[in-house]
Amino acid sequence: MKNFKTAIPLFILLLFFIACSQTSENNVVNVKRFGAVTGLKQEQIAYYKKLHAAVWPAVQKKITACNIQNYSIYLKEIEGKQYLFSYFEYTGNDFNNDMKKMAADTTTQRWWKETAPTQIPLPDAASKGETWSSMEEVSHQN
Repeated sequence: MKNFKTAIPLFILLLFFIACSQTSENNVVNVKRFGAVTGLKQEQIAYYKKLHAAVWPAVQKKITACNIQNYSIYLKEIEGKQYLFSYFEYTGNDFNNDMKKMAADTTTQRWWKETAPTQIPLPDAASKGETWSSMEEVSHQN
């Protein structure tokens, strides 16, 4: 169970959110944007990229079923260290419940067991047994 704790994905670690509204012709869709950062082991870059070049279809399906869209992960080297930045939008009405559904999915759990060992949590996340550090949204433009 301890390994599962360290494999908790950004979806569960991101407890903050900034709500916004996007209006279509006849309805309003609430969108909450999330950003997070974690380190990536230098020797794991190729493997991490390989995994994400072919994300398991069941994992993608679960992400969509849990009301997540526009999910992206970026890689950046800063002062010789590798960092991952993630961004996604949540469009559901019960974030915590959707994240519990994702965490209960056995295929997603297997995916996290593949990705977690490649990552290096920042100190604030590591102190809580988490992998990804939440980021504050400072600016947004539609």
